Amino acid sequence: MQTLDSLQELSDIGKLLKRVTSIAVVGLSPKESRPSNMVARYLLEAGYKVIPVNPGQTEILGEVCYPDLLSVPEPIEIVNIFRRSEDVLPIVEQAVEIGAQAVWMQQDIINDDGAELARSKGLFVVMDRCIKVDHNTLRL
Repeated sequence: MQTLDSLQELSDIGKLLKRVTSIAVVGLSPKESRPSNMVARYLLEAGYKVIPVNPGQTEILGEVCYPDLLSVPEPIEIVNIFRRSEDVLPIVEQAVEIGAQAVWMQQDIINDDGAELARSKGLFVVMDRCIKVDHNTLRL
C-alpha cells in the first residue's frame, strides 16, 4: 500500500510528466536488452523527445547521441540518469548548469548529495524510481 507521501510524490511526478516534452537519458545503451534502451524506446513511443547521452556512441535509437549534457544544443527538461549512484553528482552539476527542470535517478540509483544539490537549485528530484513504470502507472 502506498503512503500519503508516495501518493503525493506520484501526483507531482504526474504533473511533471504531463508538462515536459524533452528528456535526456544519460547512460543510454545502444543494446536493446538494456533497461536504459527499453525505457528510452518507451518514452519515444509515448511522444517525448529523447536525447541520448553516452560518450561512447554517436547515435542511439535514430537520435544523435551526445558525450555529456553540456554538449546538447537544445533545451532539456528532465535529465534521466542510468549511471551508478556514485557517478550521479557530476551529472546533476551539469543538469543545474544547463537549466534542466528535473533530475530523475532511475530505480536503485540513490545519491543524496546529488538530490540535495538539485533541490537547492530549484530542480524537481526523483530518486530510486523508474520513469517508465511511473508513466505507465499514471496512464499518461
